[in-house]
Amino acid sequence: MNKRSVLHSVAAMAIISAVGILPGSPLFAGSKEIVYITPNINLSFWRYMSKGVESIATKQGYKFQALNSNDEARTQLSNAQDAIARGVAGIILSPTDSSTAPSVLELAEKAGIPVVISDIGTNSGEYVSIISSDNYEGANGVGKALAAALKAKGWESNSVGIVAVSQARKNGQARTKGFRDAMKEAGIAKEAGFQQLRSYTVDETFKFTQDMLTASPGMKGIFIQSDQPTIGALKAIRAARRQGDVLVAAFDGIPEFIDLLKSGDILVTGMQQPYLMGQRATETLFQALGGATPPKEIAVPVLVVTTENLESQLPTVKETVFANEGL
Repeated sequence: MNKRSVLHSVAAMAIISAVGILPGSPLFAGSKEIVYITPNINLSFWRYMSKGVESIATKQGYKFQALNSNDEARTQLSNAQDAIARGVAGIILSPTDSSTAPSVLELAEKAGIPVVISDIGTNSGEYVSIISSDNYEGANGVGKALAAALKAKGWESNSVGIVAVSQARKNGQARTKGFRDAMKEAGIAKEAGFQQLRSYTVDETFKFTQDMLTASPGMKGIFIQSDQPTIGALKAIRAARRQGDVLVAAFDGIPEFIDLLKSGDILVTGMQQPYLMGQRATETLFQALGGATPPKEIAVPVLVVTTENLESQLPTVKETVFANEGL
């Protein structure tokens, strides 16, 4: 066990002691509240997922609350403490990263509160089920679309950059591998650079992309593994006057992507279905609360949306990706 894990475990046990939880015993058997602990509710992906959780929880007659961790492990643990102290019926957890989830799972297990993990994953711990996107296949599909477009332009000998989500997240690892496997299969071997997102902001990705364009002037493609940061890449490409000269592939989606796909500014994006994921996670939690044993892993497909197939995909995208928000 590494130092970080030890600290998380010690913190978890301190919280258990502080709130007076007896190991293995649910706090309030009649609780009618579901809590969603999210990395950052200000990011559209997590907001859409939260709406999916809420839609099922309220339909079942339960109260609902989303607790924002602000991408901080300490805040996430505090949110878990608050939820357990209230004796919620169950928790949907989207951890800040896979290494921070075990401390929350430990708290919930001691309290006898079931947890369903929705996205990101965990390095260890007890949980009902993990609901995840098929990140490998989604990123692989994105890579294949980008590779085909590069080959069509005769750019297969040029380099491609990657701006990745944290590789401490299992979903980030899967996206990187899926994309790289597609590039390798297509014979596109040169990588212009590899950067990991930390703040997940437009400004951060603007700088990453700007640096790649400067260091690798022959870069003809870039893969951004998150939605809002993709806007930063597009701004950097425009600032360098490289529009049409660098093909942009993305992951996830925000409403602005619709027009960007139509215009060709974004060639392809692998759209997870966060609203649907939130629904599946909450349905799975209610199965467990009803005494059933759901599958340990449930994969939700990623929609590979391109300029060409956008119109046919749009009805599904509006509901399961954007939660009917902003369109």
